Amino acid sequence: MDLTKIFENNEKWIQSKTQDDPTYFENLNKGQKPDVLYIGCSDSRVTAEELMGMKPGEVFVHRNVANIVNAIDLNAQSVINYAVTHLEVNHVVVCGHYSCGGVKAAMEAKDLGILNPWLRNIRDVYRAHKDELNAIEDEQKRYDRLVELNVKEQAINVIKMAAVQRAIRKRGMQIHGWVFDIKTGKLIDLEIDFRKALEGVMEIYRLED
Repeated sequence: MDLTKIFENNEKWIQSKTQDDPTYFENLNKGQKPDVLYIGCSDSRVTAEELMGMKPGEVFVHRNVANIVNAIDLNAQSVINYAVTHLEVNHVVVCGHYSCGGVKAAMEAKDLGILNPWLRNIRDVYRAHKDELNAIEDEQKRYDRLVELNVKEQAINVIKMAAVQRAIRKRGMQIHGWVFDIKTGKLIDLEIDFRKALEGVMEIYRLED
């Protein structure tokens, strides 16, 4: 790929934005007030703003392999804390996608080197739901179901955070779990009852002010 094409595309993009609104970048520079924090996969086929039809400034984005929310991942924890506490987003979305390479790799009994500790997060999800997953004979359907279960588990991991619990209590912030179907382009709401999930973890994970 010739990277000079990227800079040419950038110039065309600037022209297209300022043609309709000469103050577009001036206004963009004033700050951000997104309503949504999107936690998604780094997969190059899945772009957060595009699949949601959102504009710059409307969504705060964090992406990593297989949309993991790990308690000792300071990157994810910092992004969530900043979005929830300082930007005061009203919605936190964990969005996975079918045909996820990270989830697929976690299903395989292979030594993948430095990826092993990261994929263990997904393998732990499989372990927690192995009876359900092992009962699914069709490998693709089992794969898809693990994608969904991983989203739900990562949404619960979001709920375990003190800043998130505080925002839910004080201003009614909501947590969502979605899956993007690459085959159809459709966004699927897994309809996670985050308040019920919150109650389910409170005995162990409640963090008071």
